[in-house]
Amino acid sequence: MASPTPEEENELESSKAPLLDHLVELRTRIVRSVIAFLICFIICFAFARPLFQFLTQPLSDALAGQPNRQMIFTALYGQFFTYMKLAMFGGICIAFPYMAMQLWMFIAPGLYRHERKAILPFLAATPVMFILGGAFVYYLMLPRAIHFFLSYEIHGGPNTIGIQMLPTVNEYLTFVTTLIFAFGFCFEMPVLLSLLGRVGIVSSKGLASVRRYAIVGVFVVAAIVTPPDVFSQLSLAIPLVGLYELSILSVRMMERQRAAEEAKSAASPGSNVQPT
Repeated sequence: MASPTPEEENELESSKAPLLDHLVELRTRIVRSVIAFLICFIICFAFARPLFQFLTQPLSDALAGQPNRQMIFTALYGQFFTYMKLAMFGGICIAFPYMAMQLWMFIAPGLYRHERKAILPFLAATPVMFILGGAFVYYLMLPRAIHFFLSYEIHGGPNTIGIQMLPTVNEYLTFVTTLIFAFGFCFEMPVLLSLLGRVGIVSSKGLASVRRYAIVGVFVVAAIVTPPDVFSQLSLAIPLVGLYELSILSVRMMERQRAAEEAKSAASPGSNVQPT
């Protein structure tokens, strides 16, 4: 990235404040984020039943035409705490953009103007990639996973003991929300690597040279953050490998753009921007 101009140096110097003021501002940002989460939590709890029906729709579609199929809860308070968990999940997802904005507003004054302009697009892409990961789970991976697990049922007969799936609402919700969070956060990899490439910490050549180790790491991460079945792990690992390749292309494009900007800056007479 380019070196700061004298104007940016003065702007950053004028934004300095005592440590106590920073701590007070940090507390304010945290309090606002907590309040935003609580508001979203209450709203999601009020709409917990429609949200639960939405998350169970893939299972309902897989069991269509079987009217006797149902979900159960084994504890007296089971469904209530399921709705609480669902409200927490929805509250975090909805409040996340506001919470990220509060974090950005706390960090931004300590950055130069050109650094803020460089980071802001990546900040905007963060919720987009999380939603993309969640949508990948809900619309593509989850229906196929349900059909895959249903294939292990055994229909009973005269001399055969039947095995039928009777999922509890808590187990199903935990399974779905874990996958959504895992895919959502892992889909942030292109944003993170592109940001690191933008500031010059990583390069496309370096990422390509450690590709084999990255692939191994991807499968390890998939084994840790997904439920303990091969189908879920492969469903996360394979897209992540593709996203890693996409990250290499993104960093390479940024390097070409930065090289063009540096060449143009060097060709401009009297330019005070020096490449790093």
